This record gives sequence, structure tokens and C-alpha cells, in this order.
Amino acid sequence: MALMGYVRLRIRELAEQRGWTFKEVADRSEVNYNTVKSYGRRDALNTADISAVYKIARAFDVTMEDLVEILED
Repeated sequence: MALMGYVRLRIRELAEQRGWTFKEVADRSEVNYNTVKSYGRRDALNTADISAVYKIARAFDVTMEDLVEILED
């Protein structure tokens, strides 16, 4: 399932706050490292794997709303 419009995932900020690397985020969330790295480095995404986003949010112990930033057109 894809998110509509453009979003940014706050992976980089949340990882920095916790002192985690993208590899640690991937390990903790059980999401592929390349997916975490791709999502964390992109300023805008028009599609995202909703199950991966959910797992990453759970790893950070935040809601999906706290992880996903909706970008204006």
C-alpha cells in the first residue's frame, strides 16, 4: 500500500536523538537496511511501504503520525 502525495519520514532525526545508526534502526525494526537508508536519506517520498513505516515507528516507540511528515505540494 502506498501513501498518497509526498511525505518525509523522520528517521534521521529520530535516530540521531537516540544515537542510533540506520543499521540499528533496521535491526530494531526488522526492516531491510537498504529500505531504512533510502527512506532516511530522502527529503520526499511519493510511495512508502506502509508495513515498513509501521515497523519503523514501533522500533522508535512513536506513532506513525510522529514518524511521517506530510509535505505540502
